[in-house]
Amino acid sequence: MKASTAGSVAAGASEVRDAVRTVFRMESARLVAGLSRLVRDLDLAEELAQDALVAALERWPESGVPDRPGAWLMAAARNRAVDRLRRESWLGRRREALAGELGPSPAPAPDADGAELGDDLLRLAFVACHPVLLPEARVALALRLLCGLGTDEIARAFLVPETTVAQRIVRAKRTLAEARVPFELPGGAEREARLASVLQVVYLVFNEGYAPSSGTGWLRPALCEEALRLGRVLARIAPEEPEVQGLSALMELQASRAAARVGPGGEPVLLLDQDRGRWDRVLIGRGLAALERAAAPGRALGPYALQASIAACHARAPTASETDWPRIVALYDALAQVAPSPVVELNRAVAVSMALGPAAAMEIVDALSEEPSLRGYHLLPCVRGELLLRLGRVEAGRAELRRAAALAASARERKLLLERAASGRPVVREAPASPRAAAPPAR
Repeated sequence: MKASTAGSVAAGASEVRDAVRTVFRMESARLVAGLSRLVRDLDLAEELAQDALVAALERWPESGVPDRPGAWLMAAARNRAVDRLRRESWLGRRREALAGELGPSPAPAPDADGAELGDDLLRLAFVACHPVLLPEARVALALRLLCGLGTDEIARAFLVPETTVAQRIVRAKRTLAEARVPFELPGGAEREARLASVLQVVYLVFNEGYAPSSGTGWLRPALCEEALRLGRVLARIAPEEPEVQGLSALMELQASRAAARVGPGGEPVLLLDQDRGRWDRVLIGRGLAALERAAAPGRALGPYALQASIAACHARAPTASETDWPRIVALYDALAQVAPSPVVELNRAVAVSMALGPAAAMEIVDALSEEPSLRGYHLLPCVRGELLLRLGRVEAGRAELRRAAALAASARERKLLLERAASGRPVVREAPASPRAAAPPAR
């Protein structure tokens, strides 16, 4: 009896520890964002957030998970911040100034346009996108801070060595510290100069939520929702910027499919197999309205608006068979002109396969087979395998799908690819998931 009770207690503690880790993964970006504003040091902010995690792992198994776990973690981290500052005698002359900041978080302060400029996550995105950092460092730092990704996950997403990513993050933090970059949201021309990089960061956060680079889930809804929220804030800050509206449209349209992308058992459901009755019409309406603003007369469509236009083709099609594939091919042609990349070309090949047939698409895919940046990228053999199956070359197609599965980092993706390889049944993948610097998946 005692052994049984002890086992139940141990199982309960294990469940709480799992809950702590889940909550921390969801809240870590907010924690680091809020703490970095207070202590003005990214390394210290991350350390304090980790301290709060340790405290939760120690206390929650006994006290239970609090009603507002995120607020508990922030309070614990702030308390440690105060202790740390006192220990290091740093509080001193800043005691009064910091006292207010270390109290309850103030409500977001609107600017002249009514935008929420007090947003900690948005502030952190602008800090990570400071021009003192190289573009690749901005991206790595943003994924680390805003998505909570490890260096291994970021490395897989960008097909670079893990040591390279780790060095970029360390150097980026050191550069920000040495340049004494203020942890504040910039205004005027400075904000405008960083806007393109911030859009990319928000886009990366959404992509990591919509198609996680690793793990067992097919979605990370909290990241998608955070990116959508940030996109809406940016759209209010810069209503006349076409690409801000284009990104907002893209994310709204992609997010509209979220409920239909997962089956009853958690299995992935690909785009052309989805129940379009489950697509969120409110989000589609928001996305189409933002796209209309982005495509106002006299405005050339940028990369985000072009990708949103592709997503809109799917949103407007009542059924998969009514999708306007020739228009999608034309939009990918335009996207390849303004934002050329091997992954955009791979996406274009999938659209070509639907509009003109698999043989025409295979020519494009074969031309990409020697592309260095796609070595180790699982969706190249994935697309090639699907095309081979459609061409009747079943065994060759199965072999390519198995190769794709071996390269995939996501457990759900591996399972799906192996199932397709076993069945030998082709399934169309329009706009496959991509590295974080390229077009987002339209799955």
